[in-house]
Amino acid sequence: MPINPPHHPRLSVFLCAVFLMPLLLLNPAVADDPAPVSVAMPQQASVADTLRLSGSLSAERSARLSTRVDGLVAQINVDAGSRVERGDILLALDPAIASLEQAEANAATAEAQAALTETRRLLDEALRLREQNHISATEVATRQANLAIATAAYNAARAREKTAAELLQRHQLPAPFAGVISARLTEVGEWVSRGTPVLELVALDQVRLDVMAPQERFADISNKTTVTVISDALPAQRLTGRITALVPVSDSAARAFLVRVVVEDTGVELLPGTSATAVFDLGDQQQSGLLVPRDALLRHPDGGQSLFVVNNGRAERRMVSTGSEGQQGVVILSGINAGEVVVIRGNEVLRDGQAVTVIDGNRS
Repeated sequence: MPINPPHHPRLSVFLCAVFLMPLLLLNPAVADDPAPVSVAMPQQASVADTLRLSGSLSAERSARLSTRVDGLVAQINVDAGSRVERGDILLALDPAIASLEQAEANAATAEAQAALTETRRLLDEALRLREQNHISATEVATRQANLAIATAAYNAARAREKTAAELLQRHQLPAPFAGVISARLTEVGEWVSRGTPVLELVALDQVRLDVMAPQERFADISNKTTVTVISDALPAQRLTGRITALVPVSDSAARAFLVRVVVEDTGVELLPGTSATAVFDLGDQQQSGLLVPRDALLRHPDGGQSLFVVNNGRAERRMVSTGSEGQQGVVILSGINAGEVVVIRGNEVLRDGQAVTVIDGNRS
């Protein structure tokens, strides 16, 4: 005789959850609440042909500084973040041995100077005696040779003295240009060798912006193209840029080319490492298409772009091809149709097929 298990309300709920869970996992949209989004209706418009590319600012000049001689670090006058001028002494090595070598060189020069003075006196004396025929010509010639030898010895001593002075001076590390110390790589008491970086110095007087131009627009850019740079740290300012390099070697992964822009406005201090946007003016031609706000676009690591449209209450991802960009927005060349509503807020976390609720937007 079969035994019927006792009916229990909690057991029934548990069994329902077990059977429904796979269905929810197969269709995540069923389990999610509608996502709130803001939308806009694309407008047919013409926009001047421009190209906006984002990149990172870097210093036009930067250097990993090393000492000019081997030695023990005795003093460090700067730290990371210190601003320096050209010629400022950044670091000093222990000069004890170099000071003694210079003192020895100075003494050798003084000895050579005394010997030169004496040989010159002896030659002058020989020349006077020779006029009175009190000394032989051979003796005069010998003293002339001694003077030449003493002169050479003095010059050699002077050269060694200058070498010792230069070596002593090289125990100090001066700043080769004005800037800010970005890294301190040594401490007092460490032994450092020539070629080993001890400090990193970055110039702030001029920065450059490196951007990657897509392959289909690279041919439209030249060294004469007008460029405006907009720093993300100073979004209200429009800075003048100048193209200094076009590298015609493609990144095979992104299918893009390097364009280097130098910011020419010296009155504005931009920090290396921050992000900025280069706006390239590609001519007076107008490009027509569906204009959408820039916030509607989502950029992909491979260089592609997409956006979401609202279709029957659900988000639908569309891969799009973009054209000119202006203050009003971006021209969409393909991927959407007139009359479709695009998501401009809340699209960062949307999934394809997810239910949405429009909380703000203009459909007209």
